[in-house]
Amino acid sequence: MTDDLATLLSLQRLQAAGTGPLYVKLRRTLEEAMRTGTLGHGDALPPERDIAEFAAVSRVTVRKAIDELVADGLLVRRHGSGTFVAKPVSKVEQRLSQLTSFTEDMARRGMSSRSEWLHKGIHTPSPDEMMILGLGTDVKVSRLSRLRIADDQPLAIENASVSGEFLPDPSAVTNSLYAVLERLNVRPVRAVQRISATNMKEADAQLLGVPVGAAGLSIERISYLGSGRAVEFTRSLYRGDAYDFVAELTIGVS
Repeated sequence: MTDDLATLLSLQRLQAAGTGPLYVKLRRTLEEAMRTGTLGHGDALPPERDIAEFAAVSRVTVRKAIDELVADGLLVRRHGSGTFVAKPVSKVEQRLSQLTSFTEDMARRGMSSRSEWLHKGIHTPSPDEMMILGLGTDVKVSRLSRLRIADDQPLAIENASVSGEFLPDPSAVTNSLYAVLERLNVRPVRAVQRISATNMKEADAQLLGVPVGAAGLSIERISYLGSGRAVEFTRSLYRGDAYDFVAELTIGVS
């Protein structure tokens, strides 16, 4: 524990941290440490037993204060590593009037983007994939799953399916799927997208660096060629605290 943090967590400072139960005072004290930079994003929090001993409070009190900070997204627990100060979240807005790839969208905002590949492979299509993509029983499907990251902040988990007829080699996709489809002359020109609210399950929450149960946006997109043929079926999960979808509406003519 640094000297500055040790001073901030002293019993005297804790008692002076306003009114309310001890865990509330401890929470305020830790928030103050993050606000002033005594604890910067990415810093590890001292072990709970050390905090409890220095502040002269019980470990139950420490755990309750930290649990609330984790639930609010200010701290993040990493299994086997400890508790860390979360990186501040920058909101990203995506307009629903344009069909762009994640890579293109981030580049347009001046943000660097990258992916951590979770899976790439050729598979026998599922019933959903066969129906949505119009595949016969003899056609394989290319599946691509990845964690989408912008400016070192994980934003989404994306699971895309493309007919093997259009994308016979999924390993050809190293960054932008749409760039590869464009080179193959099968880039989609329109899409239907459905967005619904969800809560993060444990595995997804760990990948996205958010608490289990945090708000998320579940998105299904079917993209089409000019001929009307479906070329891409994607299921994505976006962080609800980091992504906004914006639609521009105009007055309709009756």
